[in-house]
Amino acid sequence: MAWYDEAVFYHIYPLGLVGAPKENSYGEPVHRLKDLIPWIAHVKETGCNAIYIGPLFESVGHGYETTDYKKLDSRLGTNEDLAEYVAECHKQGIKVIFDGVFNHTGRDFFAFADVKKNRENSPYKDWFCNVNFYGNNEYNDGFSYENWGGYNLLVKLNQHNPSVRDYICDVIRFWVKEFDVDGIRLDAADVLDFNYMRALRAVAEEVKPEFWLMGEVIHGDYTRWVNEGTLHSVTNYQLHKALYSGHNDHNYFEIAHTVKNLYAKGGNRPDGLKLYNFVDNHDVERIYTKLNNKAHFTPVHILLYTLPGVPSVYYGSEFGIEGKKDRFSDDSLRPALSLADYADSVQNNPHTRLIAALGKVRKNTPALSYGDYKELLLTNRQYAFSRTHQNTSVIVTVNNDDSDYVMTLPASNATEYIGALSGERVSAEGGRIVVNVRANAGDIWAPVSSDTQELVSKISIQTDVTEAPKEKAVEEKAQPDGKTSAEGKAQTHGGAFAEEKTQPAREETAVQEAAVGEESPVNDEAFEKGRIAGLQEAILAIMEKNGPVTDQMRRDVAANVYHDSLITWIKSFR
Repeated sequence: MAWYDEAVFYHIYPLGLVGAPKENSYGEPVHRLKDLIPWIAHVKETGCNAIYIGPLFESVGHGYETTDYKKLDSRLGTNEDLAEYVAECHKQGIKVIFDGVFNHTGRDFFAFADVKKNRENSPYKDWFCNVNFYGNNEYNDGFSYENWGGYNLLVKLNQHNPSVRDYICDVIRFWVKEFDVDGIRLDAADVLDFNYMRALRAVAEEVKPEFWLMGEVIHGDYTRWVNEGTLHSVTNYQLHKALYSGHNDHNYFEIAHTVKNLYAKGGNRPDGLKLYNFVDNHDVERIYTKLNNKAHFTPVHILLYTLPGVPSVYYGSEFGIEGKKDRFSDDSLRPALSLADYADSVQNNPHTRLIAALGKVRKNTPALSYGDYKELLLTNRQYAFSRTHQNTSVIVTVNNDDSDYVMTLPASNATEYIGALSGERVSAEGGRIVVNVRANAGDIWAPVSSDTQELVSKISIQTDVTEAPKEKAVEEKAQPDGKTSAEGKAQTHGGAFAEEKTQPAREETAVQEAAVGEESPVNDEAFEKGRIAGLQEAILAIMEKNGPVTDQMRRDVAANVYHDSLITWIKSFR
């Protein structure tokens, strides 16, 4: 078990966050990186324990056209500033990984500058791919060369050249010695030479225990890159796409299929293919912008933190900020932010509260880091699965519908569960639990123990984390005639508990019994069966008032023959 197995990342694009100029004048260093020191405490408060930051090193523009791999970008400060930043992160218990742009360099990189100056006589002419001194380019160099992405600003390194490999491996050693970095995210890993990556992995094993290599891979079979010889992990763009489109299209089948496919490629083991999961980053639009229904921010992030893999939050998205990709610029995705503008966000911003709560749950629930994955329920709009580690299971439930949904789920290793986000407790009878999943929300159900109760007590948010309507709960209340009925009937969804005289007699009896609870013990077997049937009919009647009742919903109701569970189910409609 390495540190990255339990990591929750906070992703920072530093040039954007600190508001650095778009172009580097290569002048005197400006110590903007120091502005990120206060953010470390914020990162920790939001439940993250690792930072991915980059690009960091000297470049002419956006950072991915590296000029000097061994010098902090002068728009950010000095090497001493970077060493101080990493040291402070470590002091606060946070690991740090850098962006490693090892596929290409900028045109001001010393080796390429020598090629421009000395042409065929340059000792570095073979450091770059397909240099043709009979060609030309838009810079009028008098020669052409292979680039990345069609941009001659980005000169592709010849990764087959031993001198290039030695140089880049030396850069990694330098970063560890100078800055004590804990890992590297390899830019454009999907076009890196595999032997080149094997050389980088060998250095990773050499420089520091548990030094992590994660690669940027957009398409392809992730197992080509994630294995014992190359990388520890890659960016999970497949899940990224599924998480937002699966909510926009009300299609949880897309998400579940993606998870199932990736899990199978990892040998159906939680450690088989541990991918870097994210919902947005510096290259794609903000999740809050992408979602058609902003309330889906909650179930999206519950899945991000509970599905197999390593979760990551992109700076600012924990506040629910917007960011739309422009045709010719990514500036809107990489904004300057002032932490002072988001003071007390963990307490006052519902999106930040959710992220912080999920961070606490993840940290204190080993099954979410190490547990196996098992799908429990799947419809277009509802999804449930379990994560089990060392005989302890947690159950995750999400709902992308505008109405609440009641799930009946297998739960065999505990007698009572508690919702980590809601604080609600449900009993497990006959190896099953019945839980109400609020509209456009979800929860993480863990076996009740002193640890889980303490965890829930530390999460200051309860149902408001889902931004659900604040309605009165159904409570017992004595009436003048001595009968017991449900308080707040008019406030329930769809008027489910409207005047009893408009409901069938059996439903009225069942609703009243739900209010009475266990105060009416009955021992007669025939009567007990009738009472169960009455409760089931009442639940179906309430469901019909809330919307269409599917065959699966009817089967879930029929399968629940446990009095207390049915009582809890009826009370859950509010």
